[in-house]
Amino acid sequence: METSVNAEALLPILLGLLLAVTPGTLSANPGLVARITGKGLEYAAKEGLLALQRDLHKITLPDFTGDFKIRPIGRGHYDFHSLEIHSCELPHSTLKPLPGQGLSLSISDSSIGVQGRWKVRKSFAKLQGSFDLLVQGLTISVDLLLGTDPSGRPTVTAPRCSSRIYDVDVDISGGLGWLLNLFHNQIESRFRKVLEDKICEMVQKSVASDLQPYLQTLPVTAKIDSLAGIDYSLVEAPQATAQALDMMFKGEIFNLHNRSEVAAHAPVMSLPEDHEKMVYFAISSYVFNTASHVYYQAGYLSFFITDDMVLNLLSSEDASGNSVETYYSNSHLKNLNDLLKFLENVLANEGTNISAMLTLDTNKVTGFLNPGKLQVELKESNVGMFNVELLEALLNYYLLNTLYPQVNDKLAKGFPLPLLSRVQLYDLALQIHKDFLYLGANVQYTRV
Repeated sequence: METSVNAEALLPILLGLLLAVTPGTLSANPGLVARITGKGLEYAAKEGLLALQRDLHKITLPDFTGDFKIRPIGRGHYDFHSLEIHSCELPHSTLKPLPGQGLSLSISDSSIGVQGRWKVRKSFAKLQGSFDLLVQGLTISVDLLLGTDPSGRPTVTAPRCSSRIYDVDVDISGGLGWLLNLFHNQIESRFRKVLEDKICEMVQKSVASDLQPYLQTLPVTAKIDSLAGIDYSLVEAPQATAQALDMMFKGEIFNLHNRSEVAAHAPVMSLPEDHEKMVYFAISSYVFNTASHVYYQAGYLSFFITDDMVLNLLSSEDASGNSVETYYSNSHLKNLNDLLKFLENVLANEGTNISAMLTLDTNKVTGFLNPGKLQVELKESNVGMFNVELLEALLNYYLLNTLYPQVNDKLAKGFPLPLLSRVQLYDLALQIHKDFLYLGANVQYTRV
């Protein structure tokens, strides 16, 4: 899926790829936020229901026994054994945010079919047969408490589970089936209690043995290229609001071979209330700033400028007759940062039109910048007369020959997104906001 946008609003973010980050305190805000909307939770509930339905077939139901006393037959002993679930229908489920805790899963209007064998012993006589049991009106309610472990991965527990069965119907066949039917209410009550306890036991076991390990497939770090990786550790536990679930990631890009602490501010992002897509990713300028630090320190994005090039930017003397050397007599500019420091004394208006083509490749975003010409207009100069046309030409030369090729090379490799195993994205939508990009997508889970 491709989307083409007028990327003039991208310019402040792209400039982060030119400059090293501004010194400051370490960021306390996330660099990247993943938001799962109601649509996304609905899809997750549907997929989770299929997995739970498979697990219910694996339940081992315990045998249970009891005594009976019926006139004029007298006392006897019954035994139900070899219980197996042969059918399971879970048609309706909802997965909703549980503000301040995590998620709430509800399953309703479900049915389960059980088959098994029975034995009755009275004195020295033994009879046996089979039975069918139909459970109807089954409801299950589970609270999923979300947290984070020391590595920054999400955790989940199920501290509360309840199940209720509306109706249990036992059909007993065999020589003494009529006898067991005399106290079928007692038998059905025993089955209801056994099933209700077993279902919650199975659900909580499934959360611990299946869901929790699956959440561990969320990457803590992801490789971008041979130089850089991105830190996807959670900065806090996932936050449930009334309509969505937010996961806050550090989002720091770092040098794979020599990681060092980066001081930078991540802006506070005010995410829009969009719910059309299943998931949204807010990628802040902090991510791009930390990228600029890594690539700048590694020697990328350098643009060498000679003294002659600088001297040609300025006229021989300013309005007061002062020579250029009065302002910049020892100019030895090495890269674009040095030039920009020099240009702080020149107030100019600049503008450009660039377009960006973004492509979503199932688990990462790739892109391509179409060059646009930078236009410069001089407003005020503290260093005398200034050759605006030559500055414009110099900057455009840098953009076309250094910045765009290097940025496009990185964009072509792609920007990996924090995704669980076997999750793919499609149907990309892009919004540009102050200090962050907002990507929306739908989700497809691929079963193994």
